[in-house]
Amino acid sequence: MQSRKEIAADGITIEINGRREFLTAAPDTPLLWALRQQIGLTGTKFGCGMALCGACTVHLDGAPTRSCVTPISALAGKRVTTIEGVSGPVADAVHAAWVAVDVAQCGYCQSGQVMAAIGLLTTSSAPTDEEIDRAMDGNVCRCGTYPRIRTAIHQAAAALRAASGSSNAR
Repeated sequence: MQSRKEIAADGITIEINGRREFLTAAPDTPLLWALRQQIGLTGTKFGCGMALCGACTVHLDGAPTRSCVTPISALAGKRVTTIEGVSGPVADAVHAAWVAVDVAQCGYCQSGQVMAAIGLLTTSSAPTDEEIDRAMDGNVCRCGTYPRIRTAIHQAAAALRAASGSSNAR
């Protein structure tokens, strides 16, 4: 249940990248547009507007979520993390692997791809190819870098296991 304090007739207060932000957009405004137009966080991309391509992926309470179909009225009391706000060991490992494997070509889809990969590696320390495919399903890359994305995710997982001192694959 959303409190009156969090949703006012003239806007809503939500937590984005650890900061409380007051959004003055209409309640049915997709989070994507509030992020890009009102707050100026443009790392989250518009792709299809129908939650089919993954370019707009953010984390909502830690879970990958399509921001193009998530109305701001559904966000009271939740934490939103964008590509600009990800940090920590998992994000660092994913970023390093993305660079090492040279994943990006045009780069348009990459913020969504990275957000989905971080979501997967937050819950699975040694994902299989099938788990990676399932987690990344719906993230479209026009350049076709899917094999490099999978390789980078495996590399990031291995780096995280090495850093934690665990060689246990499962």
